[in-house]
Amino acid sequence: MPYFLDGNNLIGRARRTSRPSEADRAALIGEIAERLRRSRARAVLFFDGAEKRPSALGSLSIRQDGRSADDSIVGEIGRSRAPGEIIVVTADHELSRRVRDLGAKACSPEDFWRRVGARSESAREETAVDVEDWERYFADEKNRE
Repeated sequence: MPYFLDGNNLIGRARRTSRPSEADRAALIGEIAERLRRSRARAVLFFDGAEKRPSALGSLSIRQDGRSADDSIVGEIGRSRAPGEIIVVTADHELSRRVRDLGAKACSPEDFWRRVGARSESAREETAVDVEDWERYFADEKNRE
């Protein structure tokens, strides 16, 4: 099953910012690519913003097509022959509803991080985005939406 990742949403939850920097994006891409390599999962990471050529890093594809990540994700699911095989990773309740309406599944960022395993020690030292800190923070009910 491929994962569709709402990139700005993942960064926003970690950094509490609606405008992630290129460093934030690079750290997230590195973190996800490293975990996917070990888990053998596949994912497409969608970002908001101006159109850029799609790129790939192993089993991670990165898309930014000039639309919102939400609209890009919904569009891809709408074109899919097997939407039930897609898992969308987001904390956005509205996006979760939209993708479920199209037959896809939704999961929280915390569930996704658990599914794709722990970070390696080298990634802990190099990555600016500390996912385990996010998980601890959002595991506390008072910090959830």
